[in-house]
Amino acid sequence: MLRSYVAFDIETTGLSPAENEVIEIGALKVREGKVCERFIEFIKPRFSIPASITRLTGISNEMVDSARSREQVIPDFLQFCGEDVLIGHNILFDYSFIKKNAENLGHSFEKQGIDTLKIARVVHKDLPSRSLGVLCEYYQIKNPAAHRAYHDALATAKLYQTLAHYYEEREPQIFQPSVLVARSQKSLPATQKQRKLLERLAKERGREQTWEMEQLTRAEASRLIGAFLSGENL
Repeated sequence: MLRSYVAFDIETTGLSPAENEVIEIGALKVREGKVCERFIEFIKPRFSIPASITRLTGISNEMVDSARSREQVIPDFLQFCGEDVLIGHNILFDYSFIKKNAENLGHSFEKQGIDTLKIARVVHKDLPSRSLGVLCEYYQIKNPAAHRAYHDALATAKLYQTLAHYYEEREPQIFQPSVLVARSQKSLPATQKQRKLLERLAKERGREQTWEMEQLTRAEASRLIGAFLSGENL
């Protein structure tokens, strides 16, 4: 069993590292099997948090209003990770977001990791789901605040230790760290039609334009247009 590592989890505004934002990072540094350091921080997004994400995570726009920006938080998290192996549940999802943000800020983030979801798919083919929630229930791992980054990271660390205890001797290969390869996604720029519609909506509603029109992606433009049309606060 790996005795020293960083377990982490993030909460985001959507599923695409290229189009959506990280709003919370939770991580714990383990040394010789014990938690020695924690990283728990909100990130203030550039755009408002969709209501569906607030319902899922409990994270509201008010909660992140005074948070630091990604330009401040991401470098601190990279430093926290150091040279450690990363552990996560469906780790490539979380890693892809952090790597994309790191690259956007001019930082490298090449890591090795262990995925508890990948392990569970091998040793628990009998279960109808290998979600973190289902596995925590199966092993009676308490997670009082599911879908909050630090609590999910802590639950993942406990799950890893439990799985290693029962299965590493039998299936040693699936417990070996491997190089993490992030999913590559490109952001498409906003169309001319989207830009003109945004300018018109902002003018009609007397809203100050707080975004960089030339840097706006197609997904971000759609999000802003939807917010304008629904009367949502930007």
